[in-house]
Amino acid sequence: MSLKPWREIARPHKDVLEGTFKQSEFAADISQVAAGKATAEYQDAEKFFARTFITEGMRLLLISVAQRLAGQGGDPVVQLQTAFGGGKTHTMLAVYHLASRSVSTDKLEGIPPLLDAAKIHDLPRANVAVIDGIKVSPSHPQQHGTIAANTLWGELAWQLLGEEGYAMVAASDASGVSPGKEVLRQLLERAAPCVILMDELVAFLRQLEVGREFSAGTFDSNISFIQALTEALKSVPNAMLLASLPESNLEIGGDMGQRALNSLEKYFARVESVWKPVASTEAFEIVRRRLFAHAGERAEVEGISRQFHDFYRANSNKFPLETQSNVYFERLCQSYPIHPEIFDRLYEDWSTLDKFQRTRGVLQYMALVIHRLWNDNNQDALIMPGSLPLDDSTVRNKSIHYLPQGWEAVLEKEVDGARSDPARFDGTETRFGSVQAARRAMRTIFLGSAPAVSNQTVRGVSLEHILLGCAQPGQTVGIFEDVLKYLRDRLHYLYAERHIDQDRFWLDTRTNLRREMESRTQNINEREALEPLLKTQVGNLFGRQHSFAGIHVFTPSLDVPDEYGAGVRLVVLPPQAAYAKSDTKAAFAAAEEILTKRGEQPRQKQNRLLFIAGDYEVMRLLKEQGRTYLAWKSIISDIDNGKLNLDLFQVQLARKNADAAAQSLKQLARETYKWLLCPTQDMSKGKPTVQWEVLSLSANTQSLVADIEQKLREEEWLITQWSPVHLRTLLNQWYFKDGVQQISALKVWQDCCHYLYLPRIASDKVFIDALNKGLESEDYFGFAAGQDGDKYLGFTFGKPALVVLDAASLLIQREAAVAYRESIKPPPRPPVDSDPTPDPIDPKPPIILPPVPPPPTTVTKTRFYGSVTIDPLTAKMQFAQIMDEVVEQFTTRTGVKVAISIEINAISTTDFDEDLQRAIKENCNTLKFSGNEFES
Repeated sequence: MSLKPWREIARPHKDVLEGTFKQSEFAADISQVAAGKATAEYQDAEKFFARTFITEGMRLLLISVAQRLAGQGGDPVVQLQTAFGGGKTHTMLAVYHLASRSVSTDKLEGIPPLLDAAKIHDLPRANVAVIDGIKVSPSHPQQHGTIAANTLWGELAWQLLGEEGYAMVAASDASGVSPGKEVLRQLLERAAPCVILMDELVAFLRQLEVGREFSAGTFDSNISFIQALTEALKSVPNAMLLASLPESNLEIGGDMGQRALNSLEKYFARVESVWKPVASTEAFEIVRRRLFAHAGERAEVEGISRQFHDFYRANSNKFPLETQSNVYFERLCQSYPIHPEIFDRLYEDWSTLDKFQRTRGVLQYMALVIHRLWNDNNQDALIMPGSLPLDDSTVRNKSIHYLPQGWEAVLEKEVDGARSDPARFDGTETRFGSVQAARRAMRTIFLGSAPAVSNQTVRGVSLEHILLGCAQPGQTVGIFEDVLKYLRDRLHYLYAERHIDQDRFWLDTRTNLRREMESRTQNINEREALEPLLKTQVGNLFGRQHSFAGIHVFTPSLDVPDEYGAGVRLVVLPPQAAYAKSDTKAAFAAAEEILTKRGEQPRQKQNRLLFIAGDYEVMRLLKEQGRTYLAWKSIISDIDNGKLNLDLFQVQLARKNADAAAQSLKQLARETYKWLLCPTQDMSKGKPTVQWEVLSLSANTQSLVADIEQKLREEEWLITQWSPVHLRTLLNQWYFKDGVQQISALKVWQDCCHYLYLPRIASDKVFIDALNKGLESEDYFGFAAGQDGDKYLGFTFGKPALVVLDAASLLIQREAAVAYRESIKPPPRPPVDSDPTPDPIDPKPPIILPPVPPPPTTVTKTRFYGSVTIDPLTAKMQFAQIMDEVVEQFTTRTGVKVAISIEINAISTTDFDEDLQRAIKENCNTLKFSGNEFES
């Protein structure tokens, strides 16, 4: 079944459709009806009952009235006491029309079943007296021809029996003294069957000030009259009194009103039967009958209600628990075409306002709403809280009529209207505008929070009830969840708080400090405040545990070191150098400036730098969030210093917002700095040019540094482990050509730090490790610690070595290393002939050697000690020679243990400065010197 709009199924009454109703017509006036001056819907008994839903309380009361008038029991006195607008007067009108009946009971809709229940087949017509406490005056008699009724008993007697009745109490009426119980009993017996309707009695009695006399009598004489009347009614079986008493302070009115109410309750309580007020479920039907001529065919109503109920059950985690039961399906049917949530909010929340009349107020309000929605061609399936046309001036004025001052500005700016922020959001965000998500959400929040914002223990409307007031079948519930987050961060009068795992929202006439915050964001200096904040936030992303020689955040080129160092350096570009795929100019230009220059000087070690840039689109949000955080921080500072006076809730909210802003800033910083820039150089062209390779980093990894290091390894932008085969390839490609057979090892390492077309090696250790591994094999290259003429000092090829990387160290082409090794091999010794027999071919006689004497007895030598003074300028090369020519002679023999000690003496003609002393001591400790000391 299609989800038809409510206007295609239900039809409002003509006066609601045309807007010809008057607000006062909803306020039933029993005096006007008694005088024959009321509108037809109240004056005509048939029309009245046709539009009246007989509630359970009214049904029981009318049965009691019928039984009393027929002399078959019933209650002599009934007290009606409910909240303002609770249906008391409407109930009195039902009793009036039933008792004073101008047509037969079969023409009064709903009455025949009641009479059947009371077992009454012939209901007598009764005399009815209506005493309206607002209409009568203590000082001005009611004029009836030549008779002036001064008191309540005079007016009562006149209305029941005319001149005859008045004559029975004339003396008491003239003196202002209450007639006795007996006189009243006689009056009631002559008038019976009769009904007395007393409305607004407290409003009359509170005017009788103590100590003053009025033509209507004193306060005490009137109380005595009520006492006598209630006692007399018990003696007359077919006479009854129906009196209304107020429940709210607004109706009671001051100390005299309270005294009057206390006195009346005391005497009514002796004989009363308290009327049952309208239940909230019955209110659905009351409003529906009064406002709609036809609420729709049952099948169509159930079809629409079923679709809503299925929608709620399909999204059970998004809607209140009560929507999941079949009872809620019945509520949807009973209240159609108005959503039950509207009734709940009006009856439960708005009825707590002093000026809002419970049933009458709902009727007045909904009549305006339905009229406007009908004329606006509203296409909602139900009239929901999100449907309320608060942009209409009449509906808006009625809405704020019951509220304190200050709500008009809130409605116009942040709830509804052509110039409101929600309307603007719906107009600019297509996803929201397709279902008017922002306006529907704010209308729902207004209806649910405006009347109770000052006295709620838990403030606001829960998210699930907001969704209940907004979403219709076929719509995505998530749109409304998203729009609430969107609005929460932008509106000034909207508050949000999380309570027991449920977000709650409410509106207030006080700003939520967002306006103050936004005002402060305009005054934040970008260079002095914002950039230092962002520098700190971005710097915190990298932490202290990393393999880089340094991470330089927003650092000018002069302050980025140009050195070989123990690792590459990561340069974080400033906000103005953000990267965009569509426009790379700013990021590349800023990076190249640092890459090629250190201040005004050319940069030498270009291949020691890598760069990270922020995303151009997210950078704008990061800056905004940075300003937001600084604004909240300044608000907190002013609160702590007593410069800003706020209530406890606002203070807590400010601190919460500051914490949230800090967290969002941290997350946005991570999301912003996501582009890794790697410089390379294209040597295939005539002129070397810098080229850039770009990679995107993930914002979801646990560690940004770990992600960067992994990406550098994967893309081989940074070499942390190097195979000797790649070193051999590098040497053959760039160095061992045109007859060159050796190259400085230090130069190769330094060239890798200088030139972008060479590999970017993480550190000299990685380079030395590759050397050492290569020297273990004869497949790659040779090494020498130095050179003396044609002789290589500390030559190594095809065996493990201890490589020292200095200016003298050399890398030797493999073939040259092979040739050199062969050249330094000692010549082979001639073989020794052990056969003394002369060669028959050789005529020479054999040489007879003298016997070798035994070696002289010598002392066994098992220890060697040697010392040598080394020139500090050539120490590395000399130490390599010592290792090769002396130490290695011992280490290659088994059973020999070698210990080497180095003694350094440095004497200066002037004091060693503190920096030198500190550096030497730190290095000695690192190298595990057994002792080191500076002396005077």
